[in-house]
Formats: sequence, C-alpha cells, structure tokens
Amino acid sequence: MVERKNSGAMSNRVITCHEDVAEGAAFLAGFDARFAGALNLTGPLPLRLRKGGFEALLGAIVSQQLSVASADAIWRRLKAAKLTGPRKVMAASEADFRACGMSRQKILYAQELAGSGIKYKALAELPDIEVIETLIKVKGIGRWTAEIYAMFSLGRADVFAPGDLALQEAARMLFELDERPTEKEMRVMAGAWSPWQSVAARILWAYYRVAKQREGIR
Repeated sequence: MVERKNSGAMSNRVITCHEDVAEGAAFLAGFDARFAGALNLTGPLPLRLRKGGFEALLGAIVSQQLSVASADAIWRRLKAAKLTGPRKVMAASEADFRACGMSRQKILYAQELAGSGIKYKALAELPDIEVIETLIKVKGIGRWTAEIYAMFSLGRADVFAPGDLALQEAARMLFELDERPTEKEMRVMAGAWSPWQSVAARILWAYYRVAKQREGIR
C-alpha cells in the first residue's frame, strides 16, 4: 500500500494492486457481515485501476448517463477516429463528434476539458477533496465524474461516488432498505466504511452486476 506524504485528506491510502483491494475487502467484511455475504457471491473484486490524464476524464464524460454498452460503443468510435487527445478534440468539428455518437452537450464538455489546462500529474499530489474541487471547476465534470477519476485513475482508497445510481440500488438490495438511498443518505452510509470507501464501492458494483446481471459502471 502506497501512502501520499503531503495530503490533508483523512486517508493517505492509495490502491496500487489486487492485494490492496483484498485488504480493504477483508476490512469491510469484518466490519459488516453483509459485505462478507456480498463477497461470497461476487468472488474476488476487480482492481479497476486505469490510466489517468485527459483521456480518462474524456472517457468519464462519454459514460455520463449512458449504459455501459452505449458508452463503450461511442468510445470505440472516438478511438478509431483518433479523437481522444486534447489537441485533436480542439481541432475536430461537431460533425466529427456526431459521427461517433456524441451529443452536442458532451461535445462542448469535451472541448471545455481540452482547454482547461489541468495539470494531471499535479493532481496525484493533492488531497482527495482538492482533487475533486479542482476537477469540478471544469464545465461538464460533475462530482460523480471527479470521484470516479479519483478512485480509478488516482487509486484513492477512501473516495466514494454516492450519486451513482448503481451503487444506490446495490445498497438498497444488500442492506434491505425500503427505498433506494438518496445521494445525501448514501454519502452518510459510505462515511462509515472509511478508510476503504472505494473498495466498498467495488463490492457494491460487483454485487449489482451479480444481482442485476448487468454492469453498473464502465
């Protein structure tokens, strides 16, 4: 497990390998038997780490409010058209993006990101809260997108995405709630799973996949 030295966040943990995820899963299984039950159904959790930078955030924008299958199809077309780098995005026409399946709103978001001047390497040294606050200043980067980036591109172990509908629905099923928790309620629930909130998210997404027979996140 890697720890960041200059962070003001509550947790300095950074997930770098499957062993880190397994450590978090064991912690959560011991904390709540329902997590242990979910893990019995899902088996080992995926690492889910992905490369950071512009392309990762563009991919998150593409995925917003789309099914995994739809987002994957658009992303494949963008890759084939070589429209996943900031300079290419800035130079491309709306018609180029439309041909890949991008909506007008998401085209604007992609262009805003390309011109944002974010220093991606510097993000890795910031506390979790500052990472998220930096990213949401860019039009089209909402809190969900920023949290997903922090979890999977920066490996932050104690970040959750309480606005994610699949996580909310998985929590409703696993914890036998009468209704799907709101984003605010989900954030409070997730706080109890610190310092392994992002592993709790992995458990819930994996549980959602088993229970619903479909992926909860790209």
